[in-house]
Amino acid sequence: MNILFLSPHTHLIEYLRSFGDEATQTIEPLTSELLQDKDFIINYGYRHIISKPVLDKFLNRAINLHISYLPWNRGADPNLWSFLEGTPKGVTIHFIDEGIDMGDIIAQRYLKHDYETDTLRTFYNKLTECIEDLFTKVWPYIREGRARRYKQGTYHGLGDKEEYQHLLTSGWDTPVKNIIGKGAKK
Repeated sequence: MNILFLSPHTHLIEYLRSFGDEATQTIEPLTSELLQDKDFIINYGYRHIISKPVLDKFLNRAINLHISYLPWNRGADPNLWSFLEGTPKGVTIHFIDEGIDMGDIIAQRYLKHDYETDTLRTFYNKLTECIEDLFTKVWPYIREGRARRYKQGTYHGLGDKEEYQHLLTSGWDTPVKNIIGKGAKK
């Protein structure tokens, strides 16, 4: 496989090559030369938007390593925003689509911080270590096309509940143990 690694982080390049694959690393804007003969794109801290034509060419073959617990804190500086907004902290590996950090999730880890000792820098370092560890565990599955994928969150309109109304035997007083997992799509 010929991988384009879009990242300022240099130490994962050798891990990618350990599979016998070619891996080219850059932080420069994409060009047709950089994309030539590539089979897969990995984005990790790359500061440029990947265009729709490129994403169309690499459908299901482009992933992002993001240091937030998506769907919270999409975009830039997720570590900072997770503290400013009091949202969950963690890391996510996901497929890249047209939206910013909105693609299907492959893997996630929640991370706790220490109120007394963590700084933005120390917690960023923990997030970086965590995402890289998670990546080394899931990359073999991604590489082989066997990665699971999960939609990011759900949206429901008022009428969506009708299909499940029969489960609400006591209305809003229905015990949650009676409905857990009953709405999951197979």
